[in-house]
Amino acid sequence: MHKLNNATKLTDLSRVRSEHRRLGPTVAGVTSVAVVPRPASAKLTLQKVSQRYQSPHNGQLLALDNIELSVGAGEFVCIVGPSGCGKSTLLHIIAGLTHPAAGEVFLDGKPVQGAGTDRILIFQDLGLFPWLTVAQNVEFGMRMAGMSKNERREKARNYLRLVHLANFEDNYVHQLSGGMKQRVALARALATEPDVLLMDEPFAALDAQTRDLLHDELERIWAETGSTIVFVTHNVREAVRLGDRVVLLTFRPGRVKTEFHVNLPRPRHLEDVDVAQMARDIHDELRDEINKSLEAEYRHETHP
Repeated sequence: MHKLNNATKLTDLSRVRSEHRRLGPTVAGVTSVAVVPRPASAKLTLQKVSQRYQSPHNGQLLALDNIELSVGAGEFVCIVGPSGCGKSTLLHIIAGLTHPAAGEVFLDGKPVQGAGTDRILIFQDLGLFPWLTVAQNVEFGMRMAGMSKNERREKARNYLRLVHLANFEDNYVHQLSGGMKQRVALARALATEPDVLLMDEPFAALDAQTRDLLHDELERIWAETGSTIVFVTHNVREAVRLGDRVVLLTFRPGRVKTEFHVNLPRPRHLEDVDVAQMARDIHDELRDEINKSLEAEYRHETHP
């Protein structure tokens, strides 16, 4: 299980974090820059990515415009922005579930042509199968890949131990709490050993206590596996709590407005003063984009 043999990954991760700290002076632990030099060896690169949709009222709707973004190996990048800015659309493009109208996505320098097990997306609704047990849910991707029963059962058990669910492998989804379901989805994604883990607001529906516990769990698993994570959230403080970098998108069309490099030591907590201060700094820029979204909604209501 190469992902759990992580000495090389953690070395790369330390190098990426050291590079972040080197970028320049910080205010309350965060470096805010409009344009950030790309990592020397990017795991994931988006070049001039745009996306359009057909609108019933306005013809073509430009959802994303000229997105330029690089994510280093082992980096944890959080994406924030107002509703309707294209955050989830961006994850679908990276996952290969949607083709961009323009631009390209590269993984390890190779163009992404479609979906693949090297990029796994965890949806908001998790997509767990209620007729399968916890272990069978975790094994699903491996079974589709043709892995033998004994091998996939052993790997499923290892990843269930990683998310502290080893005693629930024979349970069904309806027998689990919301936080436990999230951990099953995480174990299923990790079991396929993807190069990039994509997460679309995975904790939005959870209560505050469960969310805080899962922040700790996700950070621990990320450190142990050396995974590269792209995490979409509406919660700015959550983004600061988890991310090496926070990328702020503009209101539609979504463009990269600002990137914030978070240099606070780990582990962090939502109630930390420095985390709260950084979240306020980011939210000051986000507020302008939220206001634009509200103005657009008002114009639509008054001039249908």
